Amino acid sequence: MSLNQCVRVVAPARLHMGFIDMNGTSGRRFGGLGVVLLELETRLNVRTADKLDASGPSANRAIQCVRKFSNLLGVPGEVHVQIEKAIPEHVGLGSGTQMALAIGLGLSQLYGLKLSARKLASISERGARSGIGIAGFERGGFVVDGGRCSETEVPPVIAHMDFPSQWKIILVFDRRGQGLHGNHEKEAFSRLPSLPEEEVARVCYLLLMQALPALAESRLRHFGDAVTDIQRSVGNYFAAAQGGRYTSADVGVALDWLGEQGAVGLGQSSWGPTGFCLVEEEQAEILLDVAETRFKHVSTLSFMVVTARNQGGEVSVVGSDFNNGLV
Repeated sequence: MSLNQCVRVVAPARLHMGFIDMNGTSGRRFGGLGVVLLELETRLNVRTADKLDASGPSANRAIQCVRKFSNLLGVPGEVHVQIEKAIPEHVGLGSGTQMALAIGLGLSQLYGLKLSARKLASISERGARSGIGIAGFERGGFVVDGGRCSETEVPPVIAHMDFPSQWKIILVFDRRGQGLHGNHEKEAFSRLPSLPEEEVARVCYLLLMQALPALAESRLRHFGDAVTDIQRSVGNYFAAAQGGRYTSADVGVALDWLGEQGAVGLGQSSWGPTGFCLVEEEQAEILLDVAETRFKHVSTLSFMVVTARNQGGEVSVVGSDFNNGLV
């Protein structure tokens, strides 16, 4: 390790488009599908310092991650973390996993440990239910993970495909609330019943024989219809825990309206409240403008057009001076 070294990490957000098996009688549980996003990311720099501190958005979470990884990896925790951008916390975009991976990989590079994102996730017990954020950091694009059995450390990737660049994603945010997380999330999972096997089988069929082939052939309507159907199943299953099919009723209203305008692939990412839908590139900005006008009376709602990111996260050594143009 060089005392002058500074490590930059870019960790992209992801949409979690749903779980596959909430039954588990096969010996595996969960499994999920999702896509990595280009415009939303956690971007930070880590360098050695006289004491632990952090600046920028989500600084407190970064400090917690440094302390945890310093203990787990047996490395000094006296570092400065400069956070340039951070994924919004607890809105369904994978902020916790990406901050943990960014800090873990930053420390690993800084101290010459050469640990992978998957190994760091295992060490820190990330991916307890979903492996989408971990696989997304590794690969980008559209990812399906195979869930967990009793021996699983991190859910394996069972499908990975590039996401068509001509497909755009409209995100719907509700700034009033946050999705379930932490102990509340664990309690919710413990209270939910098993999903009937026939519904698990139907979701598997939708994914394997509709969504994945449609993605391979760039057939947006068919892919979107499968995602909407999977989301409907997942939303109904989690409704008792999150107060309805969507965490935010206003997001649900906006998504229904977007569907009436021709958007497909309607759903909520993870516990929400962020919603999403898919449109062709030429429709995206037009529909965004119309949506902002249509829902301008709902001051807590906002919309954003984003693109899938078909590459994973980034780790690079850039030098030590945060203000000399090297980072």
